[in-house]
Amino acid sequence: MTNPIRLLHFADAHIDMINHGRHDPQTGLPIRVLDFLAALDQVVDTAVSEKVDLVLFAGDAYKDRNPQPTFQREWGRRMMRLSQAGIPTLLLVGNHDVAPATGRAHTLHEFSTLHVPHIHVADTIRLWRPDDLGLPVQIITVPWVSRSRMARLVETKTLAEAPAADVYEQMEEVVGELIARQIETADRNLPLILTAHASVQGARYGSERAVMLGHELVLSGGLVNDNRLDYVALGHIHQHQSLNGDAHPPIIYPGSIERIDFGEAREKKGFVLASVSRGKATWQFHELRTRRFVDPEPITPRADHFMADILSQLPAADAVKDAICRIRLTYPADLEPLLDEKVIHDHLSQAFEVHIRKHHLQEKRARLGDAAGVEQMTPAELLSIYWDTIGMEGAEADVLQQMAKEVFTAVADSS
Repeated sequence: MTNPIRLLHFADAHIDMINHGRHDPQTGLPIRVLDFLAALDQVVDTAVSEKVDLVLFAGDAYKDRNPQPTFQREWGRRMMRLSQAGIPTLLLVGNHDVAPATGRAHTLHEFSTLHVPHIHVADTIRLWRPDDLGLPVQIITVPWVSRSRMARLVETKTLAEAPAADVYEQMEEVVGELIARQIETADRNLPLILTAHASVQGARYGSERAVMLGHELVLSGGLVNDNRLDYVALGHIHQHQSLNGDAHPPIIYPGSIERIDFGEAREKKGFVLASVSRGKATWQFHELRTRRFVDPEPITPRADHFMADILSQLPAADAVKDAICRIRLTYPADLEPLLDEKVIHDHLSQAFEVHIRKHHLQEKRARLGDAAGVEQMTPAELLSIYWDTIGMEGAEADVLQQMAKEVFTAVADSS
């Protein structure tokens, strides 16, 4: 019997996800990028110091498929540390890493193109064997599967024209068959790991839920909960979670390595260290040191004590030190002249950054009445007005509007 494989599993690095803050005067990099790189450094430091046998990265190195060369350099420096330490590292391609157009390079291509020692790039559904990795382990890789890629896999002209629900049902069936085939051909005497950048039935979604809902395939819980697998290393969902409790195999999302937005404010960020052998695996989540997000409950000040109410409900000045802080205020629009934002910023001056979000209360019926030609508006146009009425922020409103558009289209097609 072989010794257990000691692996480090992380995902969703998104090192150039710049949503907040200023630039560092010494490096010229956004300070938030330095936060993400500091988290990545902790991951790499642990892999080297713990002398792990294998590093599994389950996808999404950057925020999109066109990273700036500076960010590619910084990611490359960290991967080269793993290479120089002689640690086999498998980089799975995620949805943020790949272009939709056929034949385009993805963001991790240079490592395979240049044959970087010990760095392996997984951009196809396949079974990696011991000879591929130099380790007594087998790994089934499932990179992000887009609709266009699936159309090529199933070789059907009707897939591109089919309704979304039918497309993803076919995708799930085909991908499931491919994975099952790899499981069947694997050596039963060696540990078998499945790594996928995908959603799995039963997972709890964080802020990524709104972004991806209705636009991706979902792997069935039964498919990944196969006792012939010894560890399932997932990426794509930013919230850390275990989908199989204490049962075998562990089915793990490590989550993203840093907070992307306030939807992740209360989530712990980290990576997983696991020991995997045939028929047995143990694992432990390791929390990373990351920048805090402080997001207190919304404040609804009274007209006669407007600023006093706000100040009394703000976090203590020292409680927001170096944190990204969001203050949500709800009040009638006619009280706007009473707001003194400078007083709020002065109180929270120790914070890394402060965002004040104002939601103006107003009569919904009056808001609709102001719109010309309400009777002639489409449901989508009326819904767009509603998002504005309730103070829905732009990005979230855009996602919900797109989801609603698909529902309207499906209803129209079925009628």
